[in-house]
Amino acid sequence: MQHYEQESKRQSMQWKHPSSPADKKFKTQAFAGKVMLTIFWNVNGSILVHSQEKGQAATSARYSDMLVNEMKPAIRSKRRGLLSKRILLLHDNARPHTAAHTRTVDTLRALKLEVLKHPPQSPDLALSDFHLFGPMKEHLRGQKFADDNEVMEAVQSWLKATQKMFFLEDIRKLVDRWTKCVAKQGDSVEK
Repeated sequence: MQHYEQESKRQSMQWKHPSSPADKKFKTQAFAGKVMLTIFWNVNGSILVHSQEKGQAATSARYSDMLVNEMKPAIRSKRRGLLSKRILLLHDNARPHTAAHTRTVDTLRALKLEVLKHPPQSPDLALSDFHLFGPMKEHLRGQKFADDNEVMEAVQSWLKATQKMFFLEDIRKLVDRWTKCVAKQGDSVEK
């Protein structure tokens, strides 16, 4: 999430006559600031919003630490009893998530998390990318944030205000998209 999300290309589009003069493009801010977020959620809404510390790369070791030190306690406090059930973890194919790093594999095994594998070019199966971040960015677009904490507060506020049905609907749609993906032998289905 960025400190300031300018209007999208679609929002800035306007009809013009072919002989109209070209718009002058003004330089934007050099860098408004950016926050790297990892969000864990299920049918009941947000479980954990984690922000990556500035200047630190997302590695499998940091991912493992976050699973143990933040995600597991968040599940324990927000979704009582869930840790005793079968937990399916679906994440994108980012390197820290998929690396065959012994620590990540051991952490997932120790937490009894079953990882759903999906083809690398299937953005429609990465729920946060396909369903969550678009509406979140649209809601935050045009707002200016002074620092990372304000961005985190706005994201958390949006997640709390978002109705449970928003989260439930996409998890239900995932089954259909997954079935189509299998039928297409791993190709992206998008709709």
